[in-house]
Amino acid sequence: MRSLIPILLVAHLAFGLTAGAQAPSQPQGPSASSPTNPPQPRSPGGDIGSGSGDIGKGAAKGTGKAAEGVGKGAGDLVTLHPVGAAENVGKGAGEAGKDVGVGAAKGTGKISKGAGRLVAKPFHHTKKDENPTPTSASQTAPQ
Repeated sequence: MRSLIPILLVAHLAFGLTAGAQAPSQPQGPSASSPTNPPQPRSPGGDIGSGSGDIGKGAAKGTGKAAEGVGKGAGDLVTLHPVGAAENVGKGAGEAGKDVGVGAAKGTGKISKGAGRLVAKPFHHTKKDENPTPTSASQTAPQ
């Protein structure tokens, strides 16, 4: 079970990077930020990529907290403070678990949102008027 978690994290990260790389690029320039063109919402691939990034950030932050706790614990153990060592290692493990959990939850939510939008995309049909209605009475009268 322990070896399954890193494999899943790497799989989500790899999937997100490939999905994010396939997202269409947005034009950069003064017209992209003009008030007449509001910013485009994130694409489904962008959601998936961002979610994978959140999972990776949570895992990295958790690893850092665990390493920090172990390092402080080792320092306390060397200075003959076993109670402080146990506290620091436990605190580092707790913070690591929290960070990994938060990153995984945020990332999974974004991945689910993006995947849902990606799957639902073919089913959302928009009908556009092929024959627009004339705006003035002179255009409706036969000639």
